[in-house]
Amino acid sequence: MFRATTFGESHGGAVGVVVDGCPAGLELSEADVQKELDRRRPGQAEVTTARAEEDRVEILSGVFEGRTLGTPIAMVVWNKDADPSKYEAIRNTPRPSHADFTYQEKFGRRDWRGGGRASGRETVGRVAAGAVAKRLLSTRGIEVLGHTVEVHGVRVERDRIDIDGIRRAWQDEVRCADPEAAGRMKEEILRFKKEGDSVGGIVEVVALGVPPGLGEPVFDKLDADLAGAVMSVGAVKGVEIGAGFGVAGRLGSENNDPFIIKDGEIRTATNNSGGIQGGISNGMPIVLRAAVKPTPSILKPQGSVDLERMEETEIRIEGRHDPCIVPRIVPVLEAMVALVLADHALRGGFIGPARL
Repeated sequence: MFRATTFGESHGGAVGVVVDGCPAGLELSEADVQKELDRRRPGQAEVTTARAEEDRVEILSGVFEGRTLGTPIAMVVWNKDADPSKYEAIRNTPRPSHADFTYQEKFGRRDWRGGGRASGRETVGRVAAGAVAKRLLSTRGIEVLGHTVEVHGVRVERDRIDIDGIRRAWQDEVRCADPEAAGRMKEEILRFKKEGDSVGGIVEVVALGVPPGLGEPVFDKLDADLAGAVMSVGAVKGVEIGAGFGVAGRLGSENNDPFIIKDGEIRTATNNSGGIQGGISNGMPIVLRAAVKPTPSILKPQGSVDLERMEETEIRIEGRHDPCIVPRIVPVLEAMVALVLADHALRGGFIGPARL
C-alpha cells in the first residue's frame, strides 16, 4: 500500500522519488525530509567521498499547506557537483564488483557515468521516501534507529551502548554509538584510504514501539519483506534478524524467548527473535543487521575486460569514492526498514487517515 519509485542517475540532472499510498492529513515539510538527507549527504567527513552535493530537496506535489493530500508525493534533488569526466576512459571497461557488466548484459546499454542508476546516489530517493515513512510511523509512536556496529573487524562493545547512545550515533563520523570503537573504526577507514583501498562493515537497525500484529503469516512475512528491502540496497550482501546466524550454534532452551508480563502487556524476556515470530511482529524491538561490502571503486589497479576489443585489461578507477560506505548507508537502511513498517502498518489498519 505504501510505494516508492526512485528515479535519476548519478551524473544526470537530478535524482528523486515518487511516494504513493501515503494517507491524507500527515504533517510533512521539506525540512522533515532534509533532516534525513543531511545524514547521508556526501562530503561531510574524512571517511566519506569528497563529492560536495548540497542535496536540497524540493517537494513538487502531494503536500498542501503543510499536510499530505493523499496523492503522489514527488520529491527531487538536483545534482550540482556531477563530474563524469573521470569515467570516460573506462566507459567500455566494467569495474569489478560493480553493476557495469550485469547492466550491460541485461539491457544492452547503460549510463557509464558513475554507474548511472546503479550508483549509491540512487539512495537519495530512498532516504526521502523513508522520511515520509518515518513521519507516518511517528503518529503511532514507532521510531527507527540505525548505527554502525562493525567496520573491518572493529566491533562495538554492547555494554558501552544504549538506546540514547544509538539516537546520538548520527553525530559521530562513523555513526557509531560506542565512542571508543568509533575512534578505532575511523583509524581503520583512513588507514586503507591512504592505501587506495576500502573496507566494509555491519549496520544494525532497531525499530522501537512496533505493536504486535504487523506482517502476514506466509509469503508476506514481516521479516521476509524487511530482508528483501534491505537487500535491495546495492552494497548490502547479507541480512540477519534477531540473533541471526548465531541461532545455528544454540540449543532451543538457549534461543527460545520466554513470555513475560511487563507493564500489563505480554512481552518476551529475551529477544533472540528480533521482534518477529511467525513473520508477525510480537511487540518487542525489531532488530536487524546488514553486512555492507567494501566500496568496489578503489584506486588500486584491478583486472577487467575491454568490452569492445574483448581483451583482458587492467583498470584504474579515478574519481571521488567513499573509502567505507557504512557511515552513509545507515540512514538508507533506516529508510528501507521504515518503508516496510509503514506499508505493513497501513495494510494491517494500524495507520490510516482517521488516525493521523
